[in-house]
Amino acid sequence: MPFSMNTLSLILFSLFATIAPTVPKTLVLDGGTLAQNARAIENRSAPEKIKALGQLVQKADAVVKAGRLYSVMQKTQLPPSGNKHDYMSQGPYWWPDPSKPDGKPYIRKDGQRNPEINGITDHDQLHDMIVDSELMALAYYFTNEEKYAQFAQRLLSTWFLDEGTQMNPHLNYGQGIPGITEGRGIGIIDSRELYRVIDAAILLQTSKSWTAANHAALKNWFSDYLTWLTTSPIGLDEADEHNNHGTYYDVQVVASALFCGREDVAKKQLDTTKARLASQLQPDGSQPHELARTLSWNYTNMNLYGFMVLARLAEHVSVDLWNYQTADGKGIHKAIDWLIPYLGNEKEWKYQQIKARPYDLTGSILKEAARKYKKTDYGAKADSLPTSTSEDYRAILTL
Repeated sequence: MPFSMNTLSLILFSLFATIAPTVPKTLVLDGGTLAQNARAIENRSAPEKIKALGQLVQKADAVVKAGRLYSVMQKTQLPPSGNKHDYMSQGPYWWPDPSKPDGKPYIRKDGQRNPEINGITDHDQLHDMIVDSELMALAYYFTNEEKYAQFAQRLLSTWFLDEGTQMNPHLNYGQGIPGITEGRGIGIIDSRELYRVIDAAILLQTSKSWTAANHAALKNWFSDYLTWLTTSPIGLDEADEHNNHGTYYDVQVVASALFCGREDVAKKQLDTTKARLASQLQPDGSQPHELARTLSWNYTNMNLYGFMVLARLAEHVSVDLWNYQTADGKGIHKAIDWLIPYLGNEKEWKYQQIKARPYDLTGSILKEAARKYKKTDYGAKADSLPTSTSEDYRAILTL
């Protein structure tokens, strides 16, 4: 049931009056914004942030009550290695060939998800673990309630650290295709949001539940994962992709490197990111590789958001991707401006889009762009978009 503002004020005043906002050294979440919003909530000067906190707490309490933990060990299938600790998934757009008795080798139908993939649970469990871990860490940061940190510790330890349940630090069997391959570099896209886990762990560092030993062990996992990303045949295959897969490969390498104190690796990978901006964008800001897909809107937004995550990560090593431009004018800012006319139907979206256009990610792009480029019209555009209410609490992450 939604909270009324009066109820919210009473709950937050009684439970969270002792908020002591600090500026966390998060990688993608903006620590200064988090602290500023925490102060505004403490001072009861921002009703919309108080409302967002109420939504955050509601969701966090529901997760704690459900008590659901996630592990690669919960799947019923065995990976090709025979080791359940290995992550596995199946390419979502691959279907049985009706002309073959056993359907193999599978054939591709871009943008059409084969429901078979739901039978392999690692992909969805990884996503849910990431979302719940970040949710718990944010609830802990804004409330100082240890119960959230305690459950976050259980989530992270179950997936990454505990010997009986942990995921091995590789994706050798990501997005396999029956009859074609056991795993592909393309499967690394499954873990594109692992940076949210890193930020969650950073937010938890002031908690007694998330110990220094826990944090060090998680760094070790990401260090091993970084080595696999940058040296394995599958990792190197993904590094060579020239669309959103390459972009999110960079996201994972840079975030992992920064978390593990490898600034040299992060800086080197950001040079590759600049080359990707040159190869993936047109001078007008369009993204031809993404526009060629059957879900052109989804992939255009997804790839642009990936570049913006990289721009945020790059700030930590004094690299400015926000304002970077190639010699012929390609850059993130231009890509954002290219998208704008399609929001208010000033221009018709004439590219293939076999499903309804979602706008949640578009809103996140515009809100971050409004802050970085100090353009209020971006924020106004974001506010005018039709969005879902599934993560209303995320308003607490922006100014």
